Amino acid sequence: MSNNILAGKVGIISGALDEKSIAWKVALKAHAEGARFVLTNAPLAMRMGEINKLSEQCNAPIIPADATSMEDLEKLFTGAQEHLGGKLDFVLHSIGMSTNIRKGKNYGELNYEWFMKTLDVSALSFHKMMAVAEKQDALNEWGSVVALSYIAAQRVFPDYTDMSQAKAVLESIARNYGYRLGKQKKVRVNTISQSPTKTTAGTGVGGFDAFYDYADKMSPLGNAPAEACADYVVSLFSDLTRYVTMQNLMHDGGFSSTGISEEIVETITKLNS
Repeated sequence: MSNNILAGKVGIISGALDEKSIAWKVALKAHAEGARFVLTNAPLAMRMGEINKLSEQCNAPIIPADATSMEDLEKLFTGAQEHLGGKLDFVLHSIGMSTNIRKGKNYGELNYEWFMKTLDVSALSFHKMMAVAEKQDALNEWGSVVALSYIAAQRVFPDYTDMSQAKAVLESIARNYGYRLGKQKKVRVNTISQSPTKTTAGTGVGGFDAFYDYADKMSPLGNAPAEACADYVVSLFSDLTRYVTMQNLMHDGGFSSTGISEEIVETITKLNS
């Protein structure tokens, strides 16, 4: 059911790879709520994914961009404004990559060149996006910028390795740029710390199934699905959340506030007996 809460709003949605992607779900929800937008992803990711299908579903043009390249981002924001007929109301950053995780490197044997690439792709690209938007004066007043994070920025998840640092940097950037853009144009900047989600990227992390099940048992509401995360993102794009900014917002079914759950106690008790 649509409430048309994004009617008249325009923006950029990055990171939609396939139907499992949270960014894909956000695009469908935003389209249903009346928004118009440009889709973007890195050229390599586009070749691996199905973004053309989403483009047709949402009648959204695609502008390829490497989010670590200032030149590509300048073309993205310029092109988006040309396609959409003016300044932007929202931007979604849904970008993350770790070669160390892909290659199975444990935390003590990280390849530091890959580590720097993880930070560039997964966190600094968020700063670069907003820096380009600021330079071009590309955002409307009361606009909204949202990035997707994970609780590994605050807690230890051993197999998440260097992505933990990337998410911590991402959240710090949201606070600092949130202050800057808020003072300049009343633009708000937030991150959403989502439950473990069975996306193509998420399931590539070692031990994913184990901590997915653990989080589900720990959360009184269960893990938040990707569709629900999309609803939350859309609410942050809307005018209903005008005074929410510089926050890392937990969207995890209560996981982050639960010390231990009855289900975990029962599981441990059974194992011990």
